[in-house]
Amino acid sequence: MQRPSWAPDEVDIDRPSAARVYDHYLGGLHNFAVDRAMAARAVADWPELPRIMQANRAFLRRAVRHLAEQGIDQFLDIGSGIPTVGNVHEVAQAARPDVRVVYVDIDPVAVAHSRALLADDPRTGVVQGDFTEVAAVLDDPVTRSLLDLSRPVGVLVVALLHFVGDERRPGEVLARYREAMAPGSHLVISHASADGAPDRAGDHQALYRRTATPMRMRTRDEVAALLDGFTLVDPGLVFLPQWRPDDPAAAADHPERFTGYAAVGRRD
Repeated sequence: MQRPSWAPDEVDIDRPSAARVYDHYLGGLHNFAVDRAMAARAVADWPELPRIMQANRAFLRRAVRHLAEQGIDQFLDIGSGIPTVGNVHEVAQAARPDVRVVYVDIDPVAVAHSRALLADDPRTGVVQGDFTEVAAVLDDPVTRSLLDLSRPVGVLVVALLHFVGDERRPGEVLARYREAMAPGSHLVISHASADGAPDRAGDHQALYRRTATPMRMRTRDEVAALLDGFTLVDPGLVFLPQWRPDDPAAAADHPERFTGYAAVGRRD
């Protein structure tokens, strides 16, 4: 296919990307035929997937709004993906116009789109970086210019950790971020799990092994272990729709179907 002007030359447009597949699930326009084909295969096996992705995005919005209302005025969004409607800076700045946000992603397509979208917003910045390279992320000139890490910050790792294999020691990486976060800071995470649909998880993980970002679903206990050192904000570690839902009645309708956990932890 012909390479669109917004796609960097180094991007392989013939191999599906998890970031672009996620963009497609959310109704975005920054994806290719190969990404849409992968999404179609996944949905054929797991029809609820688009709703799960949308539930994850809704959790992100609720968590960011909550932190902004608690006085957090700076956010570090790691694994931010391709910007779509309702992104972190839009939600946070609706509550606090002075909010500053740094987006971090390793995917060059996600970074290119973010930089183009946010070029005229002086309160946002974009870093191309790897979640596991903590010092490089925190010491990047963009991060340093926008965020004051001596003050409370909201660190977001939403729908990212299931793409970080055990060999990369995600719990130890999160501990390094925690050490760099000032007291009063918060960590926001969501994580895919097979707990709600064990019969479908194997095929889904096999599908993602075809991408540059294979998936490692974890159990509730495994996700809880990643949060060691943080004090969980009520209601704790729960299925995606159960974290401070806008509609409690809807969240009570078989939340395990959404096969992902969500939590917000405070750095005391």
